[in-house]
Amino acid sequence: MPPSMATLALALFIAVFTTVDAVRAEAVSLLTTDSVFAPQRALFHSPQGAIGQQPSSSLFAGRSAGGLFAPLAIRQLSAPSLGSALTGTQIERLRQLIGHAESRRDGYDAVQHGARVKPPGRPTQMTIGEIIAWTDATPGQPHAIGKFQFIPPTLLRLVARTGMPPTTKFSPQVQDRLADELLLEAGLREASSGNMGRHHFMRKLAMIWAGLPTADGKSYYDGYAGNKASMTWAQYDTEMKRIFPG
Repeated sequence: MPPSMATLALALFIAVFTTVDAVRAEAVSLLTTDSVFAPQRALFHSPQGAIGQQPSSSLFAGRSAGGLFAPLAIRQLSAPSLGSALTGTQIERLRQLIGHAESRRDGYDAVQHGARVKPPGRPTQMTIGEIIAWTDATPGQPHAIGKFQFIPPTLLRLVARTGMPPTTKFSPQVQDRLADELLLEAGLREASSGNMGRHHFMRKLAMIWAGLPTADGKSYYDGYAGNKASMTWAQYDTEMKRIFPG
């Protein structure tokens, strides 16, 4: 090979080798601990504990600490907390109305009058586990209990949803919390925001609480296990207008 050709071939070889080596070096640098591909480095940093924590058991994430919407300040507490799920004057009046229809005499310690074998203690002094044990031990009789007359299937369902342990006292605060779950099921959010008519909401409440009447003046469960409405439709409607005037 002529000298000029040999020199050109050598120069070309050196150039190619240098380029390959540089590419290799760049690839290696991408895998070092300082590169974006480093397996132990996060591209995004979160506040401590933000990732990997269990979410709260809340139904709603409020836009502020004051609640989800006005005028009803609705918030759901985590399972270990036994406070009421809902707050606000309207909610308290709604609970009072339902309690008046269901248990106006004995309130939070009410037991369905048809229960031949009563609980071994006042309901507010018993635990949820003790109440469930009483219902299991006394089949064939009504077991509606408390201010809102929870029946066993409903009580079990709500306790499971809220995560309350069997050792939880069936206190007024706990009964309010469980009732608020039923209010949400009935459409409280929709009714308070105007997306559900008052009469529609009233009927859905009457489908939960037998003491409330439907539009024909009778309980939705009229005649079943001795149930009947404890107020007239006109009384019910008047009170609901005062609670939800919109």
